[in-house]
Amino acid sequence: MKINIVTIFPEFFHATLAISIPSRARDAGAVEYHVVDLRDFTHDKHKSVDDAPYGGGPGMVMKPGPFFEAVESLGATSPIVLMSARGKRFTQADAVRFSQGSELTLLCGHYKDVDQRVADHLATEELSLGDFVLTGGEPAALAVVDATVRLLEGAMSDLDSAYGDSHWAEQGGLSAPSYTRPPEYRGHVVPEILLSGDHAKIAAWRKAEGERLSRSGQSPRNDAD
Repeated sequence: MKINIVTIFPEFFHATLAISIPSRARDAGAVEYHVVDLRDFTHDKHKSVDDAPYGGGPGMVMKPGPFFEAVESLGATSPIVLMSARGKRFTQADAVRFSQGSELTLLCGHYKDVDQRVADHLATEELSLGDFVLTGGEPAALAVVDATVRLLEGAMSDLDSAYGDSHWAEQGGLSAPSYTRPPEYRGHVVPEILLSGDHAKIAAWRKAEGERLSRSGQSPRNDAD
């Protein structure tokens, strides 16, 4: 899989993509990253990527030209995703969809906004992490990359573990809470069913707990708390 990231801060990605699962996926040959500096596609001595908005108002708007030229230089194909507060919320289903493709291009905005022509005539979709505003699209793009590449073959030592994650596309809800050794810590105990060795009952408990948490929308808590 090829992942392209178009940004004015390429250094934001270099360290993170070189560690943990993003790096393991690359080392396994499952993904290659192309981080593109948007300023390389400007045509003035100041390498300007933004300008004042038409109609007036505060803030600066990122120009369309550098985005179009950067994407054209990559020969990128769909999906081309603009990270935007206006976009639909990114979900696990999107991560699964992206992981099943051969290419993904992420466009990172900054400043007040991105010229709407990028959204209308270059990007194939707009995605947001939620109902809040970030300084730029870089943290959101990194979250999308991480959620996507961890599903690729070779990224995780045990890919099956991803299938039990919260929000997994086929499951849709939250996962059951997890516990490990010791069985008792500061008076807080692990549910006895998990220590029983009865795999059928444990599976049933996990299913029931996931469904309960999904209905309540609450974070898992130990009943002993």
